[in-house]
Amino acid sequence: MSLTRCLCCLRMLNGNSGHIPLKEIPTVQLDTNHMGNDVVIVKNGKRICGTGAALSNAPIAQDKAYFEVKLQSTGVWGVGLATKRCNVNAVPLGQDSDSWVVNHDAVMYHNKEQKGTMSQSLNEGDTLGITYDHVHLNFYLNGQPLNCPFSGMKGTVFPVFYVDEGAVLDVQFDHFYHQPPDGFDSIMIEQSLL
Repeated sequence: MSLTRCLCCLRMLNGNSGHIPLKEIPTVQLDTNHMGNDVVIVKNGKRICGTGAALSNAPIAQDKAYFEVKLQSTGVWGVGLATKRCNVNAVPLGQDSDSWVVNHDAVMYHNKEQKGTMSQSLNEGDTLGITYDHVHLNFYLNGQPLNCPFSGMKGTVFPVFYVDEGAVLDVQFDHFYHQPPDGFDSIMIEQSLL
C-alpha cells in the first residue's frame, strides 16, 4: 500500500476526509457596497426598496446579457445601466453622463436628456426584460419586445435600479420569468472576480 493511500485512510479514521471544500461560486445580485444610503436590499440581494439606487455586483462583460425586473409596488423607479461613478443617492437617475435608464413613466434618460419613450408603461406585477449587447439596451414587457433601443453607453457598465416614493422592485439575474431573446443569457461573473 502506498504512503499516500495510508495517509488518506488515516485522515478518514480521524474524521477528516482530506477533501478541501469548494469555494462557493458567487452569484449576480444587488451590491450592498454600491447602493444609496437610504436603500434597503432584501430577499438575498434580489429586492430593492427605500430611496436611492443600487448597482449589481458584476459588470456586463459578455457580448449579450439579459436581466429582468418585476414591479412589485408602484412609485418612482427606474432601471438601466450605470458606471460606478453614478451617484446612487440621487434619484431619478439618467441626469448625469454615468447612467442610462428608463423610468416609471416609460421615458428613457441619459445626461438630463430624454432619449426615447417606451410604447407601454409598467403596472404592478409586470416584468421588464432588459438586453444589452454593448451597442443597444432593449426592453421587453412581459416577454414581448417594445422595439425602443437605447444606445450610447460607454465604459464598464452595471445593471442599475432606483426606487423612491414606495416603489419596490424584484430583480432577476437568473431563473427568469420569461425566456431571454435568442443569443442572450444571464450575466456572467468574470473569472478574474472569482
